[in-house]
Amino acid sequence: MTELQAFEQTTDGIRVLVASAYIEEQSDPEENRHVWAYQVRVENLGSQPVQLLTRRWRITDGNGRAHEVIGDGVVGDKPILRPGDHYEYSSGTPLATSTGFMTGIFQMIDANGRRFAVQVPPFSLDGPEPPRAVH
Repeated sequence: MTELQAFEQTTDGIRVLVASAYIEEQSDPEENRHVWAYQVRVENLGSQPVQLLTRRWRITDGNGRAHEVIGDGVVGDKPILRPGDHYEYSSGTPLATSTGFMTGIFQMIDANGRRFAVQVPPFSLDGPEPPRAVH
């Protein structure tokens, strides 16, 4: 696995940090298969509990082709984060190109029933050859 590259963004007191890495041992460039792992950390910097309800990912390959992944929670969980708590998980995605990027939104609800969207920072999916930059 290549070195992790980290990105972060804070929305309404919720900080999201994402680190991605190319997984050479699962990738097969000759077959147009490139695989990345990514780690996500969600931190509650606010003053009341929140729950992560849904996720929406937009995954774009190096040719500009995009697809969305929408669903309940993350990795089968809908974590509740009290003030000062954090939640971490890992996942992955394949692409047909050696570069791309992802961005997303987590739908949250606070203790007062207010729903709000938390931005996931755009993050690069770069293979070992190209320079590392958000596209």
